[in-house]
Amino acid sequence: MKFFRFTLFSVIIFAFSALAFAQDSGSVKGKVRTTSGDGISEVTVIARQKGEDIKSVTTDAKGNFVMSGLKTGLYNLVFTKSGYGQGVLYNIEVKNKKETDLGSRLILTLDQGTLVLIKGSVFNQDGVSLFGVKIEIERINSDGSTKKVGTIYSSESGEFTFKFPKGAAKYRITASAKGVSASKDVEVEDAAIYRLAITLNMKNGK
Repeated sequence: MKFFRFTLFSVIIFAFSALAFAQDSGSVKGKVRTTSGDGISEVTVIARQKGEDIKSVTTDAKGNFVMSGLKTGLYNLVFTKSGYGQGVLYNIEVKNKKETDLGSRLILTLDQGTLVLIKGSVFNQDGVSLFGVKIEIERINSDGSTKKVGTIYSSESGEFTFKFPKGAAKYRITASAKGVSASKDVEVEDAAIYRLAITLNMKNGK
């Protein structure tokens, strides 16, 4: 009978201890996004403490995540996804029964080593670089149709750059200014830098 009482007492103490431990925890939520503000899905978020990975979750289709059940304390949050550079937020405090909202503080940038970089320059017929020229890029589909995927303007040195995830594709780049335009097509195979030059026949060389 004494053994039974001791065992029952031990179970009760263990239950209360477990409950107290469970209550001594909090959560973290936030959004992982690109530099343009778009959410990034399927990012692995790891809570790391003293060099040890404690817990991990994955962002949803809009880049949001919630990590609950973290013991109170300070954590480093590590964000990883193939094709992006790794991101880290240091010394994120988890408070008891609180949800720490990180908002949209974390931005991941594309890993340059896994990108298709289309770099070009715009000149007039005299070989002078043209500034502020509108540059549009279209993806050419297998059936010959096109879809616009970006628009930028040439820099003071007449240069421009488009960045895309690696993969085979065909693009058409069109430069236009003052009613004059010219296009060039470029085929890409994998992550690399692809270069081209476009000449606009401008009146008076400008």
